[in-house]
Amino acid sequence: MFAAHSAESAATTQQPEAYRYPRPIWRVLVGGQDVTGKVAPRLQSLTITECRSDQADQLDLVLDDHDGRLELPARGVSVRVLLGWESTGLVDKGTFEVDEVEFSGPPDVITLRARSADMKSALRTRSARSFHGTTIKAIVETIAKAHGLTAVVGTFGNTKVQHIDQTDESDLAFLNRIGKRYDAVATVKDKRLLFLPIEHGKTASGKDMPTITLSRRDGDRIRFHIADRDSYTGVRASWQDKGKAKRRHVLAGVIGNAKRLRQLYASEADALEAARAEWARIRRGMATFEMDLAYGRPDLSPQTKIRLPSIKAPLNEYTWLNVKLVHQLDGNGLTTKLEAETAEAADARAEDEAQSGGGLPTVDIEDAD
Repeated sequence: MFAAHSAESAATTQQPEAYRYPRPIWRVLVGGQDVTGKVAPRLQSLTITECRSDQADQLDLVLDDHDGRLELPARGVSVRVLLGWESTGLVDKGTFEVDEVEFSGPPDVITLRARSADMKSALRTRSARSFHGTTIKAIVETIAKAHGLTAVVGTFGNTKVQHIDQTDESDLAFLNRIGKRYDAVATVKDKRLLFLPIEHGKTASGKDMPTITLSRRDGDRIRFHIADRDSYTGVRASWQDKGKAKRRHVLAGVIGNAKRLRQLYASEADALEAARAEWARIRRGMATFEMDLAYGRPDLSPQTKIRLPSIKAPLNEYTWLNVKLVHQLDGNGLTTKLEAETAEAADARAEDEAQSGGGLPTVDIEDAD
């Protein structure tokens, strides 16, 4: 679509010298060739959306075609994007594959939509198989090896899995189904298959995500929402005690208005993990936070933890966990919009375990329940 650009420096957005505002820099490579110089005069906006879980990161590139000289690119072409600031340097935001092209006008513009190349592989192809007498780590490593990826698994990797079936679902959907039971998430970053606890985010290299601090001055707009904490008091999960031919249950949280999981689990351990994971999700989702950062933070990614010490209570009482980020480069500069939920699930889980001596109560229940 574009001829190669030989300049070594990244493009900068032009701003009046009088403002002395930090300058964003960026670079775009198409098919491995630097086309920043060709794109810069035509760039209307560049947007990267990063999500947690199995949703692919997305790139939207809007280009001016007023002279009709731009060719529509072929689908499947790779686009690599780097964003940053002159003062801090560029951050590699990954490689995307173009899968949608749109032409509209007047005024004539071409919009390219591309999705993370790592998430457009056979990982999304449906298949069927079974795993028996294994561990979470072994399952993840088997799937990673099949796709030429390196597995990065959380501390629960040695958890035993008696039996589980993958039935007409993609490998990624299968892993996220397992992850729902253990409050974990599966995703692919930089040729690595990550399967990690939601509350303990890690980078693609397996290092712990940093906790960053933001202040009111970092944002143009803030939105905080909190739900009724008493809507659910806990989560109950049932399992079949084959030895006594009874259905039994475990409880995460406290009895009262406990949410009941519909699935019947094969063992107490499976039911316990599922109840704790669902209770953790409920606890996290009780409070949500959104912030528009006038000074974009391309270094942020989903699972990054955030503290807000200088913002009013109760926002400053929580540790927040990034769920979604939207980085946008346009005539207004480089901005970031973030969405976060509370990251108190780990504390809630520890509290449950401490109150129950490391386990949750098991209660007899009639088969008809």
